[in-house]
Amino acid sequence: MPRCARLKSKTGIYHIMLRGINQQQIFEDDEDNLKFISILKEYKENFAFKVIAYCLMGNHIHLLIDECDNDIGDIIKKIGTKFVYWYNTKYMRIGHLFQDRFKSEVVESDEYLLTVVRYIHQNPLKAGICDNLNNYKFSSYLQYANESDFIDTELIFEYMSKERFIEFNQIDTDDKCLDISNDLKYRITDEIVQKLMYKHARCNNVTEFQALDKNKQEKCIIILHKNGASIRQISRLTGISRRAIENYSNQS
Repeated sequence: MPRCARLKSKTGIYHIMLRGINQQQIFEDDEDNLKFISILKEYKENFAFKVIAYCLMGNHIHLLIDECDNDIGDIIKKIGTKFVYWYNTKYMRIGHLFQDRFKSEVVESDEYLLTVVRYIHQNPLKAGICDNLNNYKFSSYLQYANESDFIDTELIFEYMSKERFIEFNQIDTDDKCLDISNDLKYRITDEIVQKLMYKHARCNNVTEFQALDKNKQEKCIIILHKNGASIRQISRLTGISRRAIENYSNQS
């Protein structure tokens, strides 16, 4: 069956999402995150498109880009190809890293532009990775709140001041923009769930996880569930009852 043609934005602005094949982790450490950002900067300088917002999340990426005189497909292909080559070399692997072709939606109104920016920045907050947007290093939020070295903040600042922007991004919302949780075709593997669990709970095995206080367990379980792990899978790998995990997940 032929693929549907990608919608063309009248404004040239697109919300893009790339995710790891089979929901696998894309970013294992800070070096991986920083490398992707450096490649994004490099191609922005070379092709003069605009980066309005971004957020790198363990197994997926959100970008808000104005293609300007370029083609959004070419932009994402160049960035993705270079990062995958570097990633495969580092981890001595071969094959695809990203699942299928990237997802996109057009951004054609001022109101939705602001909604998407907030949604992108709130990703780590909603996933329970951080308690405050100032504490997350791998999104463009700090570029807006402080000084920007490559993010094109001027478009957003035409609509609101920096102070108002900070307030706007703190508003608790139920915004859904290319929401990854609504389109999961595959569950992540047990190995990836375990890596996420040990990373976010800062433990080395299941016994140590079970010894953590309930609040730390809850935060970690919410992160695992939002990254695609099933309740049954989390229960099996953590030894926590399904009923407890369902309660934690319902609170997320």
